[in-house]
Amino acid sequence: MPLPHTAPSAARLLTVLRRELPEDALGIGPEATAPYAADRSGSRPEGEPLAVVHATRAEHVQTALRHAHELRVPVVPRGAGTGLSGGANAGAGSVVVDLSRMNRILELSPGEQTAVVEPGVITAELDRAAGEFGLRYAPDPASAAISTVGGNIATNAGGLRCAKYGVTRDAVLGLDAVLADGTLIRTGRRTVKGVTGYDLTALLTGSEGTLGVITAATVRLRPVPESTATVAAYFDTFAEGAEAVSALTAAHVEPAMAELLDGPVLAAVDAAQGTDLRSRGGSLLLLQCDGRAAEAEAEAAVRLLRKHAASVETTTDPVEADRLLTARRLVLPSLERLGRVLIEDIAVPRSQLAPAVREIAVIAERHDVRIFTFAHAADGNLHPILVLDPDSPDVPEAAWRAASDIFTTALRLGGTLTGEHGVGTLKRRWLAEELGAEQHALQRRVKAAFDPHHVLNPGKAL
Repeated sequence: MPLPHTAPSAARLLTVLRRELPEDALGIGPEATAPYAADRSGSRPEGEPLAVVHATRAEHVQTALRHAHELRVPVVPRGAGTGLSGGANAGAGSVVVDLSRMNRILELSPGEQTAVVEPGVITAELDRAAGEFGLRYAPDPASAAISTVGGNIATNAGGLRCAKYGVTRDAVLGLDAVLADGTLIRTGRRTVKGVTGYDLTALLTGSEGTLGVITAATVRLRPVPESTATVAAYFDTFAEGAEAVSALTAAHVEPAMAELLDGPVLAAVDAAQGTDLRSRGGSLLLLQCDGRAAEAEAEAAVRLLRKHAASVETTTDPVEADRLLTARRLVLPSLERLGRVLIEDIAVPRSQLAPAVREIAVIAERHDVRIFTFAHAADGNLHPILVLDPDSPDVPEAAWRAASDIFTTALRLGGTLTGEHGVGTLKRRWLAEELGAEQHALQRRVKAAFDPHHVLNPGKAL
């Protein structure tokens, strides 16, 4: 467990940071620190951070970590603050290392199809920069317009295109990272293949800032597909949509994207965005095939979907496809208009998608809570969103019981507590149930090897 910092150690840390960092790199006081206490998850620790280091270069990160390590002061790495599990929340006495100003694309190599970026680069901006060369950054979280590459790496974010192109870890070739004591290391490689030593790049990816602070990443780019076909299939029920996706998987249809939204989600999007999706059915499957065979793959999907769906539409018009995908990306903002959201992201084997959907509906009724569900359906990643009373300062016990039942269901079906958002603080109470005692203890030993004084993002992930 992290050692408690003392007032003298905090004062000494502020003194040395004032001396060694540029004047505009250090923020102190409630006005500077209050915005960093909570992230988009809505959870909030007690108190506010001690200070914020606005890093613009790796040396600033090294300085902050070296002295915090010596003085046993907790450090919380932070990007855009768009995390959904409380992983970037900073409580009393901690120092935030804000990486959002480290936002340069250092190198983009069209020939090698790679880029080197700082952690504060907005995901969509990297994608746009790659697009100028006929390439793209494949990881595509719904928050791409506001989330950072560093934050995506910290949580191993997934996204809409991960069914075909994989999650963030599949796009990261190498990392520059500062360890707890201020040591800067470089992991991985610039080649597509490489197996020298342990795969520390993969270990750091998804570690939620508990093992090191990322200061640069070498990432893989991919060619923009020659063609794309988008399918919109409406179903009478969400479970029927889930069954159709399982049928696609069984038939070896591999879409680039398969996003499934339930009826309540469609109604929320309609109310917020002025669309009319809910009138078309009880759930919507947005499926996208890409590449040279996109239209043929879409036709194969449509033939199968017609056996399950109330209606099926296909388009190769990018404007119409963007309209539908924009509605999908606006799901979470639309739900946030209805109340405070508690966001879950379980994943189950793809064959168990429909049973999981049915059980979530039972859980909502059992605990009398509102649950809105959408999914990265092609890889079994479900997002049951509990919408709570915005005026309630705490999460009601009924909501926690519902969340616990959702996690238990995922594990019983052979799944996991989190597919892409990370454990953060919100899921730690269920972590040991999935990992088991032996693996949980091993992961704690790994943490201790990287961070012996437990100053890096304490209380998160493990």
